[in-house]
Amino acid sequence: MRRQPVDRAASLGDWRPARVDTLSYANARIPVRDDLRAAHARAWMGLARPGTWWTGADRVAIAVEVRAAGSCALCGTRKAALSPYTVDGVHDGPGRLPAAAIDAVHRITTDPARLTRAWAQQIIEVIGDAPYVELLGVVVTVLATDSFCRAIGVAVHPLPEPVPGEPTRIRPAAACDEGAWLPSIPSGATGASEADLYGDLPGRAPNVIRAMSLVPDAVRTLKDLGAAHYMTTAQMIDVTHGRSIDRAQIELIAGRVSALRECFY
Repeated sequence: MRRQPVDRAASLGDWRPARVDTLSYANARIPVRDDLRAAHARAWMGLARPGTWWTGADRVAIAVEVRAAGSCALCGTRKAALSPYTVDGVHDGPGRLPAAAIDAVHRITTDPARLTRAWAQQIIEVIGDAPYVELLGVVVTVLATDSFCRAIGVAVHPLPEPVPGEPTRIRPAAACDEGAWLPSIPSGATGASEADLYGDLPGRAPNVIRAMSLVPDAVRTLKDLGAAHYMTTAQMIDVTHGRSIDRAQIELIAGRVSALRECFY
């Protein structure tokens, strides 16, 4: 992995520390299920802990850039351009991460539908493939939680205070080239430490689950949030799900939201 040094003494931007017990939806205009709040709390505090390839300070810095991307002038200009690859410039934001990582966060946040494999390879050559996957996981966590807050009319949560410590830097031995942009763990090839990733999925694990398996903790967070926001992986196969709306209604809403958010997948 080739990364530029991060100035940890510098400000990470405008954020205040949060704790799990302060992650509340008491002021929401609609009731929020306990499992949703609990899943958000787990994901939110996970942002602050050292990950597999990024420190807690790095991960919070990634979250700060996600929020900065929404008002970034360069991102706005690129979004309006026929092709984002014709517009050069510097992203607005605190800039505490390597330039390639900042570009990845801003592009994934603001213009995911037009990402290309060539662009991803350029980012990966600088920060590494597994760090790219973990960065993606942080972006998804922040976007999902912030979007939920905005949808129900409450303020986004303060970002958590980084937890000291070093990343584990553990790469799954079974990860290999399956023809995607990044290595992944094939179905049926998980080791003992990754057995939970596909354990609830009979047969071949779907691509959307395997996509981030180079960083197993990113998959765990995705599945945890997905189970609360959408349905568990087992319920994706079994249409009995126990929600107040039926499966067809869930799929209709999910498809519409994905289209509006220009979901790349």
